[in-house]
Amino acid sequence: MTDSLHAHLREATAEAHAALERDLDWEARVATLSGYRDLLGRLRGFHASYEPAIAAALAEAAFFDPRRRLMALDADLRTLSLDGTALDALPMPARPRLDGPGAALGALYVLEGSTLGGTVIGRHVACLHGDTVPLAYYAGRGRATGPLWRSFRERLDDLPETAGQAAFAAGIATFEAMRHWLVAGRG
Repeated sequence: MTDSLHAHLREATAEAHAALERDLDWEARVATLSGYRDLLGRLRGFHASYEPAIAAALAEAAFFDPRRRLMALDADLRTLSLDGTALDALPMPARPRLDGPGAALGALYVLEGSTLGGTVIGRHVACLHGDTVPLAYYAGRGRATGPLWRSFRERLDDLPETAGQAAFAAGIATFEAMRHWLVAGRG
C-alpha cells in the first residue's frame, strides 16, 4: 500500500502540510468566539474560491458534490450572526487554475484531509464554547466520512502517472495557498 499514489502525495505534500499546521495556530484562533468566527470566515473564502475550480476540473458532480463544505461554513457563520449579505462580502482568494482531474484531485486532497483532521478542532471548540457553538464545518460527515475518504483514495490511486504529477503539484500549491490565505487573515 505504500506504493499508492495517495502515499506518494502525502509524502510530497508533507512539508507544505506541516507549514500550514505550524503557522495556522488554530488553538489560539478558536480561543474566542470572534476568533472562531473569523477563522470560519477565512475558510469560507477559501472554499468559495476552490470548490468551483475543483468542480469544473473534475466535471463529475456525483463524485464531488458530497464533498462540498461551503454550505456547512455558511450555516455556522449564519448561526454566528452573519447574514447572507455579510457572507457574500467576505473576502476570498483568486480562483486557482486546475487543469484536469489530476490537479483537481490534488487540491481536493487538501480539503478532504481537512475534513478528517477537522473533527479534532471541532471537539476542542465545543469544549471551549459549549454545546451550542455551531460545528457543521468541523463535524465531518458522520458515517459518510470513511466511505467518502476511501472512494477519494481509490479515485486518486487510479490516476495515470502524468495526472499523478499534476496532483502532486496542485496538492502542494493548495496547502501553500491555504496557509497564506488563513495566516494573512489573522486578526
